[in-house]
Amino acid sequence: MSLEAFLDDFERRNWQRVSDGTVRIAVIGLGWWTVDQAIPAIGASELCETTVTVSSTSEKAKRVAAGVETATHGLSYDEFHAGEAADAYDAVYICSPNALHLPYARTAAELGKAVLCEKPIEASSERGQQMVDACDEAGVPLIVGYRMHTEPAIRRARKLIRDGVIGDPVHAIGTNSQAMLELISDPNQWRLDPELAGPGATVTDIGIYPLNTCRFLLDSDPVAAQAFMQSSHDAFDQVPDEHSSFMVEFDDGTYLAATASQNAQATTSLRIVGTNGEILVEPAFHMETEIRVTRDDVSVTLDTPQVNQMTELFDYVADRILTDAPIGPDGEHGVLDMRLIEAVYDAGESGRVVTLD
Repeated sequence: MSLEAFLDDFERRNWQRVSDGTVRIAVIGLGWWTVDQAIPAIGASELCETTVTVSSTSEKAKRVAAGVETATHGLSYDEFHAGEAADAYDAVYICSPNALHLPYARTAAELGKAVLCEKPIEASSERGQQMVDACDEAGVPLIVGYRMHTEPAIRRARKLIRDGVIGDPVHAIGTNSQAMLELISDPNQWRLDPELAGPGATVTDIGIYPLNTCRFLLDSDPVAAQAFMQSSHDAFDQVPDEHSSFMVEFDDGTYLAATASQNAQATTSLRIVGTNGEILVEPAFHMETEIRVTRDDVSVTLDTPQVNQMTELFDYVADRILTDAPIGPDGEHGVLDMRLIEAVYDAGESGRVVTLD
């Protein structure tokens, strides 16, 4: 079959089951990502609306809520935990520091609300598993917000790999870097605080993109990791990984070699190499994604529509909730990612290959 024949068969939202209905969302944590990205994305969604905002003070929450047409309540964290306005939302979106995901998820589960939390699932795999257990016990879905899973170009790349366009996958090469202190100048930000972020600043925050996207594209799970990392800038003196390089072995025999930095030129890419071709995703992870497919000696850059990746994510989650359909990436998926991240940091510190039991 020709490469062109493979490329003709693609449906952007093959997951979508409904076109109407509304999931009301309480957004928890009103940092820049929630205010500038998540709330506008929910506003553009076909199936969601923001009805409750939750922050450190009710004053801040109400101030943000006042700028959101659909929002009816602004709550402090304490008010949220007390169950105030619980009848005003169906699900929560948690975008707090990593180590605070668990208490918000636990309260939401106790209130019978679906939980969508930002990646990584928590600051440790142990706390992530507690989130899974809390949601399972309450019978509510837990979803980790890996927006690349619903990004059309990435989904198209996954289908091409499954269809055998590049032959058998052999290895992957990925990178994700940014100048974090230019985005957020505060050297005391939570991403540089191990008590809030977890074991590091880079692999946990942005190295997770090539790690998890490779898992999704290959439909494989990690079994071992090795790594190098170092920090020299004063702002990174509490974390080991201003810059990082790591390799992951997957259970299908493929390998990922990746780099990530929080203090470098912004650049993202992911290359999947097979026995008969390759798929290059570049740019990859910074809210814009394009793919080029090569099979033997023919290369094609695909015309895949650019979308608001957060809107795609929220619509997918709402579709799953409204139809009570199986949902992923679920909490167990997120816990395995966190176990892999811990293995990467262990490998970076010890200098040895670390296996996931």
